Amino acid sequence: MTKTNENIHNIRHSLAHLLAIAVLEKDPGAKLAIGPVIDNGFYYDFEFSKGYVPSAEDLKGFQKAMKKMTNKDTKFVGSEISVSDAKKMFKSQPYKIELIEELEKKGEKITIYKTGDFTDLCMGGHVESTKEIDPDCFVITHTAGAYWRGDEKNTMLTRVYGLAFENGAELDAYQKQQEEAKKRDHRKIGKELGLFVFSDLVGPGLPLWTPKGTMIRELLNDYVWELRRAKGYQKVTIPHITKKELYETSGHWKKFSEELFKINTREGHLFAMKPMNCPHHTQIFDSAQRSYRDMPQRYCETTMVYRDEQSGELSGLSRVLSITQDDAHVFCRENQIEQEVFAIWDIIDTFYKAFGFELKIRFSRHDPANFAEKHTGTKEVWDKAEGAMRALIEKRGITDYIDGKGEAAMYGPKIDFITKDSLGRTLQVATIQLDFNQPASFKLSCINEKSEKEQVVMIHCAIMGSIERFTSTMIEHTGGNFPLWLSPVQVKILPVTEKHIEYADKVKKELESVGMRIEVDASNDSLGKRIRNAKVEKTPYILVLGDKELDATAVTAERRDGGHIDAMPLKEFVSKTKKEVDSKEIW
Repeated sequence: MTKTNENIHNIRHSLAHLLAIAVLEKDPGAKLAIGPVIDNGFYYDFEFSKGYVPSAEDLKGFQKAMKKMTNKDTKFVGSEISVSDAKKMFKSQPYKIELIEELEKKGEKITIYKTGDFTDLCMGGHVESTKEIDPDCFVITHTAGAYWRGDEKNTMLTRVYGLAFENGAELDAYQKQQEEAKKRDHRKIGKELGLFVFSDLVGPGLPLWTPKGTMIRELLNDYVWELRRAKGYQKVTIPHITKKELYETSGHWKKFSEELFKINTREGHLFAMKPMNCPHHTQIFDSAQRSYRDMPQRYCETTMVYRDEQSGELSGLSRVLSITQDDAHVFCRENQIEQEVFAIWDIIDTFYKAFGFELKIRFSRHDPANFAEKHTGTKEVWDKAEGAMRALIEKRGITDYIDGKGEAAMYGPKIDFITKDSLGRTLQVATIQLDFNQPASFKLSCINEKSEKEQVVMIHCAIMGSIERFTSTMIEHTGGNFPLWLSPVQVKILPVTEKHIEYADKVKKELESVGMRIEVDASNDSLGKRIRNAKVEKTPYILVLGDKELDATAVTAERRDGGHIDAMPLKEFVSKTKKEVDSKEIW
């Protein structure tokens, strides 16, 4: 943790304690649960006295009380105490007692932090004094329900949230960013542009894509396929269900069976809706004996997978039940890992460059503290895979990558590609994963030059990862102002009067002849209203065709970005726009 990160962590953690003090002043009988730091601030979970529910005014009161505390020089003092003393100290706090007993079972030390007359069970990470906290650096925002320990069988608590940064200027900048994020919310823009809908009859987390939205999905997927085809990938197709035995062999059933949609057949067989594609693809590879001359085998497929997410976790396109993956799996020999990983890396760089994203790398490694729970295979195999991936990152010339200790998924280390959108939010996008374990589980091999069986390696690679999630990211990154090549309608043609409709149709045909997507608005609305409608639809080019354009076989165009083209010859405009599409020009 850097010094800056440690400082903001300590500020946020200290504010959680001040919030608890403010709450107890209002409700002395409140039971305290936990108050951790989160990405943009902190929260604290409370069981308030019966009949008391904090109002919006109460939240303002908590904030006011906390600000007063920051004007004092109250110290945060930590100390270690015995289990018996801890139980006596927190005897009226059942959630703290439960935590103490848990620490006792693990044999871990018990520490407390005292702030004035308030004492909390806490591992620490605090400022030395309340006066170090800028009173303008935080705000108490809202409440939400939260089950104790995240288990719906337990008591529902009230979670009070706060935003916090190092100073008031950073808080203000973050709040402005959030306001802009609301304007760019993909759910709002998607509805305005008519890209996708949700239906109560179909169910939450199951988006329905309109013709315009489907056009965007297909264009994105076509671009990924174009890049993959150039690297020698082949398309495959698999069913959406499988016998549970496939996932028992892969290890997914043991670790993720609760997250799977299950199907019981009339004959009593148990099937699962596929949550991932890799086990199916192993069976295509294993359907024939492979020689070293056949290697590598590169399979790709864009298909839906299904995961039984909890309803409270669903969010527009960014978290859904039906996930469309642009998935690919490479089966190769160990001496082919470098060429295949770098080929995928090239695809990822090219794809994200088309959207103006700058990529950083996180090397996601195994979790040594929870290896058996989170991963398959042995540590020796993981060390081998991680060594190979680290060497590739360094050979690629990446020296400032993020060390993602504990971030690896079930079967192998990953190179995760991280970027920031136009609002400065950090996002994980593409992934390359190296897997020695599933080939071992499925006994996948090729015959080598010595006529011996040689275990192959599997490389998992998703460029967008999820079309739904990437589309939500792309909508918010662009604010719905899609680049010309991706816009469902690239050019809107507005004939000034009826006598210009015939010429508008001619312009439409010329542009369509080179693959452009065109609409003509010859409605009875005024020209001004038609222009406004086209702008609301975020159309890249609006052509207004009148006498001048008709006489000169030209077009006058207004670009969405404010640029203007006056009386450009039609053929020149056709050539210009086609070039912008072919080059994937960033708007």
